[in-house]
Amino acid sequence: MTSSATRRLWLLIAFIVAADQATKHWALNRLSNARTIDLIGSLRFNLAFNKGMAFSQATGAGPIIGALAFVVIIVIVLWLRRNAQGLAGVAAGLIVGGATGNLIDRLLRGDAWLRGAVVDFIDLQWWPIFNIADAAISTGAVLMIVASVRASKSTS
Repeated sequence: MTSSATRRLWLLIAFIVAADQATKHWALNRLSNARTIDLIGSLRFNLAFNKGMAFSQATGAGPIIGALAFVVIIVIVLWLRRNAQGLAGVAAGLIVGGATGNLIDRLLRGDAWLRGAVVDFIDLQWWPIFNIADAAISTGAVLMIVASVRASKSTS
C-alpha cells in the first residue's frame, strides 16, 4: 500500500472517530431530559445509552464487548498495514473508525473500566437507535462483503 493511500485511510479513521465523538457530545448536551428533535418522516434525534452490543443484546457483557472490539481493531489495523487497498481498505477504515468511536464510549463514559454505555441518538423509530460509529461499522461490513465477492470473482 502506498504511503498516500495509508495516509488517506488514517484520515478516514480519524474523521469517523472525530465525527462520532463530536455528534455524541452534541447529543448529550442537546437531548438531555428526554428531549427529542424530529427531523423528517420517522427520523429523529433521541438520546439513548447502550451498555450491550448491537440491538442492545448482551447488556451485562460490556467489558467482554470492549475487549473484543479492541482485538478487532488491532487485527484490522495490522491487516490494513499489509494488505488493504481499494474498497477493502475503505471498508476496514470504516470498521476501525466506528469500533474505535464506540470503544471510547465504553472506556470513558462509565464508572469502571469498560463499563461505559455507548451513546446512541439517531432514531428511525422502526430500527434500533444508533450513532455515527454504528453506521460506519455497518457500512464498512457491507463494503467488505462487496470487496470479497469482487475479489473472489476476479480470481475465478
